[in-house]
Parts: sequence; structure tokens; C-alpha cells
Amino acid sequence: MGLTSGQPKILEYLLQYGESNQKTIADYCEIEQATVGSILTRMETAGLVIRSQHQGNRRSLYVALTPDGHAAAERMERIFTHEETKACAALTAEEQVLLRQLLDKVCSSSSEEGVPT
Repeated sequence: MGLTSGQPKILEYLLQYGESNQKTIADYCEIEQATVGSILTRMETAGLVIRSQHQGNRRSLYVALTPDGHAAAERMERIFTHEETKACAALTAEEQVLLRQLLDKVCSSSSEEGVPT
């Protein structure tokens, strides 16, 4: 699809939650706000997102999908759903539930604060 690192997650977020500010997107994607800013600049250049200020709030830029961005996000979602279905085809329904539970547990434990140094 021609997307670079970080762009799929931002597209996913904007498709699911709609217009948002850069800080909220960074928090959701668990990446630095400055990194999100550079990713959004490339996405804006590609015509996938538009950034704008809301009246009365000059400090925050709000990000929204363009029609091309919305189409790309929907296409990406279909591709991911298709690949997930293929990956889980050999698993029973119970195994799929267990896999999701185990992956959630791994993700939760890896994102917890207070990692020893």
C-alpha cells in the first residue's frame, strides 16, 4: 500500500476514533509525540491526513483523515482482517480465544511501567 512505519497504526486510530490531536494519537500508538509529528508530515504530504487548528485553541493541531486517507484506512483494515483470518484458519474457535487471551497478556506485561534497570 506504500505506507511507511507507524502510518498503519495512525490510520487505524483515526478510522476508529476520528479527528484527534497529535498527543492523543502518540499516546494511543505508544510512540513519542515528535515521532508522530514526522509521520503525520509524511502522511499529510501523501494526502492521507489533514491538520488544522480549532477556533479558540491555537496550541493544538487536530488531525483528520482525508477521503484518500479514509479509503486507505479501510483498505488496510480489510487486508489485516483477511490476513488474520488466514493465520487463524487452522485454529478452533476455542484456540483462537486462547490465542487472543495470551497475546493480550503478553502485550499487557510488556507495556507495564517500572521495568527494572
